[in-house]
Amino acid sequence: MTTETQNVLAQNEIGRTLRLNTDYETALNLVTEALKAEGFGVLTEIDVKATLKKKLDVDFRPYKILGACNPPLAHRALEAASEVGLLLPCNVTVQYVDDGVTEVSLVNPLAMLGVVPNPALAAVAQDAAERLDRVAAALGD
Repeated sequence: MTTETQNVLAQNEIGRTLRLNTDYETALNLVTEALKAEGFGVLTEIDVKATLKKKLDVDFRPYKILGACNPPLAHRALEAASEVGLLLPCNVTVQYVDDGVTEVSLVNPLAMLGVVPNPALAAVAQDAAERLDRVAAALGD
């Protein structure tokens, strides 16, 4: 890729944030392609900037929430515990920081699915986490 990742800015229980040295629109495309390479499609795209402008007449930086889904993983998780639907899809955020700088945050599936007390979800969460780890690594290449 032609972008540079500075570093993982933050990694905590709910996810990690990467800073990409690229413009916002390019970052959105790179994230979508990296997710696709790991079997995730973007089911939903929430344009936070447009929504806040429309609903509150507030100006906000470009910020999108992508609802990423890997259908086989979602199916396995729902078969194990139907209430896990409250935690799906895997959210990824992309937000403008400055000209040529964009932040990408990826949810931690181990933390999200860990709130459901069902051991059958552990393997699904681990698989999803490994895939999102590869997405983060691909964004850093």
